[in-house]
Amino acid sequence: MGKEGCVGVFDSGVGGISVLRSMVAALPHEDFVFFGDSANAPYGEKSTDEVLRLSRANVERLLAGGAKAIVIACNTATSVAAARLRSDYPDLPIVGLEPALKPATLAPKHDRILVMATPITLKLDKFHKLAQEWGSDSTVIPAPCPGLAARIEQGNLDAPDLTELLQRLVGQYRGKVDSVVLGCTHYPFVRRQIRSVVGDVPFFDGAEGTARRLQSLLAKADLLKPEDEPGSVTFETSLRKPGELDLYQWFFNQEC
Repeated sequence: MGKEGCVGVFDSGVGGISVLRSMVAALPHEDFVFFGDSANAPYGEKSTDEVLRLSRANVERLLAGGAKAIVIACNTATSVAAARLRSDYPDLPIVGLEPALKPATLAPKHDRILVMATPITLKLDKFHKLAQEWGSDSTVIPAPCPGLAARIEQGNLDAPDLTELLQRLVGQYRGKVDSVVLGCTHYPFVRRQIRSVVGDVPFFDGAEGTARRLQSLLAKADLLKPEDEPGSVTFETSLRKPGELDLYQWFFNQEC
C-alpha cells in the first residue's frame, strides 16, 4: 500500500479517539480510519489470548480497508499484541502505546507517580520493565481502574456516578502524589474529573508521543501524503447500535 493508503487506528472503543486527535493535529493531510471495537470493550479486563485474537482481527479489517500503517491506540492491546503483530507483519509500520512514565519521571517533581491503567496493563511484564527502567528515582504507584473505561464508553461524563467511581478508585491518593500517568486512552476524556478527585497535579499521557512516532515511521517508509492534499477521518465500530458513530464523533470533538 502506497502513500494514498489510510492510517488504520484501533482501540477497544472510544478511548483511542484521544490519540487520534493528536495524530490528526500532527498529520492533517493524512486519511485516518478509526475502528472502535466497542462490542468487545473493554480489553483491559479480558484474557491476553482474547486481546491478541481481537487485535489480529482488527488489523486484518483495517488492512482490507487499505491501511498503509497501523496504530494500536490502546495500552492494553499494545502490551499484549504489539510484538506479535510486528512479527506477523514485518513490512507494516505499527505504532503502539505505553504508559507515559518516562516524561513523568523527567518532570521537576517526580517522587510519587500515580499510574492509572487497566488491570491487565499493570499486570504485564511490559509495564514492570517500564517502571524499572524509568522509575528508579520515583515511587511508582500502580492504580488498577476496573470499570472506568467501560463507564467512559457510555458518555455523560459529568454524571455523579462517574465521579463516585473515580473517588473509589483513586480518591485515596489526593494530596499524596506529584503527578498522574493516564495509562489508558479512555482516561484523558475525564482528565478534569480525575483532577477534581486526585488534586491539581500534572497529568501525562502518550498521545503526542504516538503522533510523533507515527510521523517518523511514515517518513522513514516514504509513506507521507503530500501536504497539498486534504486529509479525512472515518469512524467504524463493531457495535451495531443506533447513535454509536455519533458518540464517536462527539468524543472526537471533546477537549481532553
